[in-house]
Amino acid sequence: MANTTTILDPRKLASDDGSLRLVLTARFRPIAGLDRFQPAGFPEIGHVIYDAPRRNGSSEKVCIVDSAASMANHLEWVCLRGRWDLDLVDELKRVPYVRCVTDRGWPNHTSAGDSNLDPDNLEVVVTSFTEGHRLASTYFLGGKRIESGTLMNDPFERELERECGILPLGKKRAHPPPEAWWKVFSTIFRYDPNTLVHGVLFPQWQVKIQRMLTAHLEAFGAGRVDSSGVKFDRLGKTTSGQPIFSKDEETAREIRATFILDLALLRSFGQGKEGESEQKGLHDEQKEFLAAFALWKIGRLVHNPFRFRTGCDLECETVVEGVDGKENLKDELAGIDIGSFTKGAGFPENPITDIYWPADELYRAGKDTGESEGGEADEESED
Repeated sequence: MANTTTILDPRKLASDDGSLRLVLTARFRPIAGLDRFQPAGFPEIGHVIYDAPRRNGSSEKVCIVDSAASMANHLEWVCLRGRWDLDLVDELKRVPYVRCVTDRGWPNHTSAGDSNLDPDNLEVVVTSFTEGHRLASTYFLGGKRIESGTLMNDPFERELERECGILPLGKKRAHPPPEAWWKVFSTIFRYDPNTLVHGVLFPQWQVKIQRMLTAHLEAFGAGRVDSSGVKFDRLGKTTSGQPIFSKDEETAREIRATFILDLALLRSFGQGKEGESEQKGLHDEQKEFLAAFALWKIGRLVHNPFRFRTGCDLECETVVEGVDGKENLKDELAGIDIGSFTKGAGFPENPITDIYWPADELYRAGKDTGESEGGEADEESED
């Protein structure tokens, strides 16, 4: 990592004598000199604007451009080669993650079964970087792991349960004994360290790990801009006719992203150096990797113009420590050498874990209950 300040030194951030948290503030503006931008919004809810109290007794209109959950999605998308490409960028080629794979060519396919797990006959459906539940997704827990072309006997959930030292209590309940938490952290790190950065919930095990990196994108001094549009049906082939719809955009005095790195939580993931007898959970170099990974994600998000949605194409002007910092850290964030921290993390030679679902089982019709499975999902921002 070249020419970074102490503020952005992952080794210092992960050390026990460092600060409890790191707060970075990035200021954005719409590209091309535009005034308007489109915040996140959903049908019948629209955009959220609230009156924020100020110390002098006044209030200010603040618009939520992206929530913490949506920002987590954005910080994972920057790890991918493209919006529709499920592979990670070359800088992360040694970083572990989990993929759900199934038979190629559905519905005209031959099921792989237990003995024909040729990679050429399989295709990737989702990964732990694209699933809101991350490692807790049913796409992973409900399938079976592939090892050296062989399908394991138990669902991946049972494998994780054993590796994490979870104590089954019967009636679909389980609990990690206090000493098992070190195994929980190290096991999740080995399969998908991204899950520790953004948090995960395994309700069936009573395991909830908060976000290590939390981000919000807000607009201050916001003003609503109401406009409208019309859809033309020139051939009369639809039932919608010629509807007129409303369009809601915003202006603002300032667009600001806040990134909060919980360093106390990071340090709680482990104790000691690698190989020491008292080492528990993650060792120092693994925690340093997580700090570097979080900073690298922020750097990818702020270094280039980032399109949060169709009408929200923003570019970052400055990144400072706290809210009123003087030093612009934008270029230094972009210079985080994630590869140097990956080397000391002790990742396996083959970092990708494939979880298999038969296509006729994965794609079978199911009931849409509107309920999520696994853990807390990070919502997608609507265009």
